[in-house]
Amino acid sequence: MRDLMMERLGDLRHEPTEKWLRGSLDGVDVVDSTGALLVWEPRRIVPSYAVPVSDIAGTLTPVPSLPAPDAPVLTPGNPFAAHSTPGQAYDVVVGDRTLPGAAFTPQTLEGYVVLDFRAFDRWREEADEQVGHPRDPYHRVDMRPSDRRVQISRDGVLLADSTRPTLVFETSLMTRFYLPREDVLADLQPTATKTTCAYKGHASYYAVNGVADLAWTYLAPVPDAQQLTGLVAFYDERVDVVVDGVVRGRPSGPIAEAIRTEFGLDQ
Repeated sequence: MRDLMMERLGDLRHEPTEKWLRGSLDGVDVVDSTGALLVWEPRRIVPSYAVPVSDIAGTLTPVPSLPAPDAPVLTPGNPFAAHSTPGQAYDVVVGDRTLPGAAFTPQTLEGYVVLDFRAFDRWREEADEQVGHPRDPYHRVDMRPSDRRVQISRDGVLLADSTRPTLVFETSLMTRFYLPREDVLADLQPTATKTTCAYKGHASYYAVNGVADLAWTYLAPVPDAQQLTGLVAFYDERVDVVVDGVVRGRPSGPIAEAIRTEFGLDQ
């Protein structure tokens, strides 16, 4: 299954969506489209929105396109302006604001522009707020309460021990273990770090026994992920995980390595 997924990552893919799509700046809708596409550039693991040129209330100014890094997988941490397929990049000019390199037309998608999600203040599909990046219709996030025993340790020190974890099974990603706060034995200190997941919401991070950003929680997740509210997950890349007495290996493979690089998890 993962070999097939990696093979498809090498292609420029797109498909239409009938969702009413709006992207705004300073409270004004700059993008307004019911004829959008989801576009996956080669090697990118998340899609971008593309809309007909006529659905953008702004001027497109051609600019040079930047080449994408030479890596097997491109995560959201790789800048939008670095493209992995031939085409034309544009600045988007709206009034006195310029969004540098925020639009791109692949050679095979004439008449459409792919847009940089993060360049805009707000995105909605119908009346639903979108965060992080466009959601992939082929990406599942299954959250399952479990009665397995999960133990988390680092350098021989037990950090958490739970028989009521919630396991999160997410397409192409490693399984994550979310534990009740009461089952975390270590000291948790909030840090300033915040990240955003399109499928779960905004995450807040903890230092654990003095190790920065070793764990995270969703204090107010998106509606689809409410059952994760307040649960604590640890980076499996940086801790030792034992499930029902069996030691799990550290996450591996091209996507795991790309995530490890993006978040600096070799610590």
